[in-house]
Amino acid sequence: QVQLVESGGGLVQAGGSLRLSCAASGRTFSSYTMAWFRQAPGKQRELVAAITSGGSTNYADSVKGRFTISRDNTKNTVYLQMNSLKPEDTAVYYCAAKAFMASVRAQEYPYWGQGTQVTVSS
Repeated sequence: QVQLVESGGGLVQAGGSLRLSCAASGRTFSSYTMAWFRQAPGKQRELVAAITSGGSTNYADSVKGRFTISRDNTKNTVYLQMNSLKPEDTAVYYCAAKAFMASVRAQEYPYWGQGTQVTVSS
C-alpha cells in the first residue's frame, strides 16, 4: 500500500517556475517507478514525466527541456521542477506510482495522489 500526497502547486505568471513535491508512504518506495501526470479541463490525463527506481527518466515532448523530474529515496519524495511555464501547462498535476517497469499508461499506475492545481497566467 502506497499513499501519495502532492504539494507545491499554485498560480504563476508565464515564464515563471514551480516545484512540485510528492511525498510517499510505504517501505518499498525506492523500487517503484514514479510519474507525474496532468489533466486539463475537457482533456484526457497525460504523462508529463516518469522516473524509474534506477533514475532513468522520460518526458512528454511538450515539456522536454523545461521540466525536470527527480527523486530522493531517502526522503521518499519525487519532485517536478517546472521552468519557463506556459499557459498551456495549466492543469491538475497528479503524482502516481507503480511497481517494476515504467509505463506511459495511466491505467497501469495503481497508486495516485489527490492532485495539485497549477495555473499559469498570461
